[in-house]
Amino acid sequence: MKTLKSYVCGKWHAAGSGFVPLHDPATEEEIARVSSAGVDFGAALDHARRRGAPALAALTFAERGQILKAMSKALRDHRDVLIELSRVNNGATAGDGAFDVDGASGTLAFYAAYARRLGERRSLVEGEGVPLARTDGFWGQHLLVSRQGVAVHVNAFNFPAWGLAEKAACSLLAGVPAITKPATATAMVTERAVEILVAEGVLPEGALQLVCGSTGDLLDRLGPQDVLAFTGSADTALRLRQGANLLAANVRVNVEADSLNAAVLAPDVAEGSPAFELFVKDVVREMTQKAGQKCTAVRRILVPVERVGVVTEALAARLGAVVTGNPADESVTMGPLATAHQLADAERGVAELAQGARIVHGTGRRADGAGSPPGKGWFLAPTLLRADDARGAGAVHRREVFGPVATLLPYHGGADEAAEVNALGGGTLVTSVYSDDDVWVSDFVAHGGAATGRLYVGSAGAAEAAPGSGLVLPQSLHGGPGRAGGGEELGGEVGLKLYMQRLALQGARDMVQRVAGVET
Repeated sequence: MKTLKSYVCGKWHAAGSGFVPLHDPATEEEIARVSSAGVDFGAALDHARRRGAPALAALTFAERGQILKAMSKALRDHRDVLIELSRVNNGATAGDGAFDVDGASGTLAFYAAYARRLGERRSLVEGEGVPLARTDGFWGQHLLVSRQGVAVHVNAFNFPAWGLAEKAACSLLAGVPAITKPATATAMVTERAVEILVAEGVLPEGALQLVCGSTGDLLDRLGPQDVLAFTGSADTALRLRQGANLLAANVRVNVEADSLNAAVLAPDVAEGSPAFELFVKDVVREMTQKAGQKCTAVRRILVPVERVGVVTEALAARLGAVVTGNPADESVTMGPLATAHQLADAERGVAELAQGARIVHGTGRRADGAGSPPGKGWFLAPTLLRADDARGAGAVHRREVFGPVATLLPYHGGADEAAEVNALGGGTLVTSVYSDDDVWVSDFVAHGGAATGRLYVGSAGAAEAAPGSGLVLPQSLHGGPGRAGGGEELGGEVGLKLYMQRLALQGARDMVQRVAGVET
């Protein structure tokens, strides 16, 4: 029985009690155990502040980028091992495991390249300098400087490699050491990834630590220079935000939470057109990739009322070809949900959605999986629902079912109406619209842009290159308003700002510009 370890204070720590079992979600076999009992969280924070922070502070952006480049290479070199662990602990198919692992190494590589552009600097110039007096003798310039604290990264169960890398890339490049805490249920991939990085010796001591298991009193010890970046459910985020110490110390908190993402088919898109085919392909992929366990998965499908029947048939045909089962079986194209809890919650969620919609494909109940013993494994086949009243669909706009489940919602074709229905979800990480009509898309942006963090536009012109709305690219913002958490991650420099302090530098113009590194 494998016991997962934490990596704190420059050494590996194995707990002696308080273990939580980990399982293969396709067979329910117990495969490992995890606990953080005995970890001194105060010492871990002190180690990051005394060793990690000074080591990173001494480096320029370009030098930190070399660390990220080495991290990316190390994970890429061990890609197959991490993908196999993802199958065993996450129930991921080879493609889904690669989506996670390659996303991790790719994000690190992007920020490594971005660091070269930032160059031999330790602070960022923000905006143009401005005169603060009648003459240029007294000048102001905004800078971004590294916060002198520790970043605690609390990640979700669905992306144990990517979650580690996307937060660490921004934190380390900004000069802030990190303590990463993966979701306990799927921590095997994260533990192995950190083990690889430690063995390769690519990180300064104290720059990255790992907690497998409970965070104990870690969050109660954070201070005003520290950062908490959380990805997970809105309910957990609410509890974290209300922590007395986080409020008292004004700890900077970033949240990426639930999101009832929508795919919107515009009225100009005809059946069989490139935009229509892209829409169907994208929706099915976003429903079934990682068994729908993605924060960017499509949960609501808005379709002009006269095309609901055609779209239902097209989606049902493709969803019917999905083979749900044990990823060890080569015929399987979608694996199980990650935990028994996730399956039970998904079943309850479908029942709630069915109060305002009806199931038109699938059952919304546990199914046996190909390649797994009958009655074993946490499988849920793709389930499609349909509501007749988009605005009155009730739980469809409130309840995220974190699985291969989505609901069709009819509307009458106007961009303003589509935007209004989408906004009923309270804020999304990503909304996708499919249209070849610039005017319609512009109207949707005007009426609904504020309800989402990212707008993915599928059209005939994008059909060949569009990667799907669920792909989180490090060049673009990841985050969204309202129930999506209100946070901002990635997006190039946007991702660094979470870990940096905005400073208004004021003084004689020539001195300010020399200190800021602005060419005169």
